[in-house]
Amino acid sequence: MKKSSNPSSAKKILIVGLPNSGKSQIFNNLTGDYAVVANSPLTTIEIKRGHCRIGSQLYEVIDTPGLHSLYIHSEEELVVREAIFSERPDVIIQCIDANRLKQSLTLTADLLTLRAPMVISLNAIDETARKGMWIDSDGLSRILSIPVVESMAVYGQGTKELKKAVGRARPGKWEVRYGDVTENGLLSVESRLPEDLVYKGAVSLLVLMDDPFMTDYLKKEYGEVTWAKLRKEIEKVRRQYRGNISRGIINKRNGWIDDVTENTIKRQKIAPKEFSQGVARLSRHPVFGIPILLMVVSTMFYLVVNVANVMAEWMNGVLWVPVQSAINAIFPTGFWHDFLIGDYGVLSLGLANALLTVLPILSVFFIMFSTLEDIGYIPNLSVLTKRVLGKLGLSGGAIMPLVLGFGCKTMATLTTRTLRSRREKHIAVYLIAFAIPCSAQMGLNMSILGRMGIGAFVLFFSVLAFVGTAAGVALNKILKEEEEKTAFIQELPTIRLPNLKGVLKKTYYRLYWFLKESLLVFVYAAVALFFIDRLGILDASKKVLSPIVEGILGLPLAMVDAIILCFARHEAGAGLIINLIRKGQMDYVQCIVAVTVTTIFAPCFANIMAMRREVGGKSTVAILFSIGVSALAAAGTLNWALEALL
Repeated sequence: MKKSSNPSSAKKILIVGLPNSGKSQIFNNLTGDYAVVANSPLTTIEIKRGHCRIGSQLYEVIDTPGLHSLYIHSEEELVVREAIFSERPDVIIQCIDANRLKQSLTLTADLLTLRAPMVISLNAIDETARKGMWIDSDGLSRILSIPVVESMAVYGQGTKELKKAVGRARPGKWEVRYGDVTENGLLSVESRLPEDLVYKGAVSLLVLMDDPFMTDYLKKEYGEVTWAKLRKEIEKVRRQYRGNISRGIINKRNGWIDDVTENTIKRQKIAPKEFSQGVARLSRHPVFGIPILLMVVSTMFYLVVNVANVMAEWMNGVLWVPVQSAINAIFPTGFWHDFLIGDYGVLSLGLANALLTVLPILSVFFIMFSTLEDIGYIPNLSVLTKRVLGKLGLSGGAIMPLVLGFGCKTMATLTTRTLRSRREKHIAVYLIAFAIPCSAQMGLNMSILGRMGIGAFVLFFSVLAFVGTAAGVALNKILKEEEEKTAFIQELPTIRLPNLKGVLKKTYYRLYWFLKESLLVFVYAAVALFFIDRLGILDASKKVLSPIVEGILGLPLAMVDAIILCFARHEAGAGLIINLIRKGQMDYVQCIVAVTVTTIFAPCFANIMAMRREVGGKSTVAILFSIGVSALAAAGTLNWALEALL
């Protein structure tokens, strides 16, 4: 938290705000870059940086995860506070969701104590108007003495005004009086803080309120002797105060917040009932929520099978078949024929697999998934699933990371850092890697199983739900409970109509990132398989694995290739399974078993790295070994059961 040197001429803008308040959208609007935007908390889990020019001045713009106040309750919020202190921004933009103005003012009060230049972006004002609520932004600006800009960030409205306001940013006005004892105590504590410490006013307030992260930082950074002297002064101030000084500070702040909201928010006496609120309640209702979930999944399945698969087959016939015929004419047989379009051809298994098989399926699925994110359905789904996941030893805090796993398992694993319990984190990380298909997997699984009919799809997801539940129950019994479970508090965003432009833009970037990260992986994997096949290594491996692949799993030996590819990218393995189905090398039972084993057996490399980051190397190895054994046992049992029944 010491002042950092910045050799660049660029000034810094730091964007902060509550989770799901539109920070990433503001970041996108200012920089022209793209960070994923969703109507859901925990969308941003790491700090992002970009640049913009306002007039002749270049700014570095920093997007941060959600923050409720400077008094920290979790390690992920600590990252944001440390960014505020270490970056020493020239301007702080607080993004406030107008629907949650009162909740946001707690953070505003804290930011004002920094005495740093500030601007407030008052976002989603169109929604407050529909609810019969009007916010006097000019009055709020007068009270705080900082610019307040109204915006509808998702539509890009207010961006020009926000850029102009950055030039007028100034420290705000904080006129709350805590009382003589507290005020004098704050001055006394501040005078004893180290000289090179920034934002002393805010730090003195935090240590007086006994912020555990701040006290740990001061002890570590300045030594026990300095901290002992400071603690003696803090204890002296606390003894002088009658009652709990932290509660007294909070009560004074809450009184200020009440006064501000009373003077700036006007409500109609009769407000229209919102259809969206009813939809949100139904989607998380224990009875009606299940049919809504089934309807959502059925719609996605229908579109993947009847739109994405048709697109993939059409593109394969129109674009690939002519290329294949031309290469066959030039290289009828031999090395170059096999290298280009053979079973492990760089064009057939590599480029065509990625661009003509996987890409159209992901395009349709990502449009649907992005729409659900934009609507705000995902957080409501987390409330619905809480009732089940609570049986697995998981508190409410673990629900959102698990649900986010259906979007991206790597990101979901990183969000488990929000869990305070080590036991709970291990269970969540295990279940994300083992039993939750990411959005790309989900779309491709739907495509594969859709070729066998809806019965295969229902059966697969029933098995997935069963093995996931069994694993959770087992882990709940095995791992010792160390900490008390925390209460489940889920911020539920407003259900909104999807923004078509936003959905298409998000889909475009997800497909762009897929091609950027995966296209070369498909090509390299094809080349690697081609040469290890030529050297005889692949055949030798298949002979060794034959008792497991053919004997236990009942799959063709070609599935060894798909399993190997899954460790690099699940999409590559899924594309190979689709090719096997096209060639008639897999039947109904094999198709279900293949999808099951590739889903639960091999987390992708990025997810493995995220696991290592969150739970450590030894735990990651143990988890991967356990997942491998469990996956083979589950898939083998499934094969035996299906063969016996069918």
